[in-house]
Amino acid sequence: MPRPVVDPEEADREPRSRLVRRVIVGLVVFVSLVLFALWRSDSPRVEQLRMAVVDAFTPSMSFATAPIALAADMMRDWQSFIDVYNQNRVLRREIERLRGWRAAARALEEENAQLRALNNVQLRPKTTFVTGDVIADSGGPFRRSVLVNVGLREGVGEGAAAVDGVGLVGRVVGVGDRAARLLLLTDYASRVPVVIRPSGKRAILVGDGTALPLLEFVDNPEEIKPGDAIMTSGEGGVLPPDLPVGQVVRTRSSGLRARLAADYSRLEFVRVLHYRPETQISTSGTLIVPEEGEGLIGPPAPPATEDGDAAAGEG
Repeated sequence: MPRPVVDPEEADREPRSRLVRRVIVGLVVFVSLVLFALWRSDSPRVEQLRMAVVDAFTPSMSFATAPIALAADMMRDWQSFIDVYNQNRVLRREIERLRGWRAAARALEEENAQLRALNNVQLRPKTTFVTGDVIADSGGPFRRSVLVNVGLREGVGEGAAAVDGVGLVGRVVGVGDRAARLLLLTDYASRVPVVIRPSGKRAILVGDGTALPLLEFVDNPEEIKPGDAIMTSGEGGVLPPDLPVGQVVRTRSSGLRARLAADYSRLEFVRVLHYRPETQISTSGTLIVPEEGEGLIGPPAPPATEDGDAAAGEG
């Protein structure tokens, strides 16, 4: 068989390619060994060389990692958008559920109002109020009062009770179109009927110019303990009942006193109550026998009969 013809140029290329590959592999290995040795070396010059290499390659590495950082930020933003979208869906479902409850509450309220109207239920009258600012303090050695910027135009009347956020402050003793004067509980002229809980003892809260007004006309004061609650009794129909006044304090010198719930040192706003008593009796009872000279004298005469009428005619 004839041998294939081999081109001498191709025969020379093959050994050259092998030689080139070996040289490249050798250079790579040599460079790697040199870099490894330089990186592990502790010489100051080698350290400077390493830092120079790092400084040379840092901009290119930052430029190469910028797209990766941008992609990571985009992924985080997308995840945040998905979370907000899911939360928005949950909130929408919650709003729809609350709207359903609101409609049910309105229906129940209307049904309750209709049932009350059918049963003719007599509800307690609501005690409304008007809020005013304390615009002046006319306190002195013998007088404790303040001025508020509400008056007749807002429906404020004489004797109306004034409260702050905690308890009774005083009552209205003078009223104008746009202002009213409040007599505080610590004033010498202040007299408020109160009831002490839980004993139910009645008393009169008397102002004496101090921060602890007196409790006078108390029946069996030994039954009252310090810390008992003091409420308005509502007697006289001027002040509403069950307004908080303060707590009982027992002193050695003057007996029972009241630590007021209202804070006069920070009195800036007050509520003046519009109160009307629940029951007002304006006529006397029909079972009361009138006195002599006003009506019948003595017991009423028995009803006349036919025999009685005939006897009277014969007489």
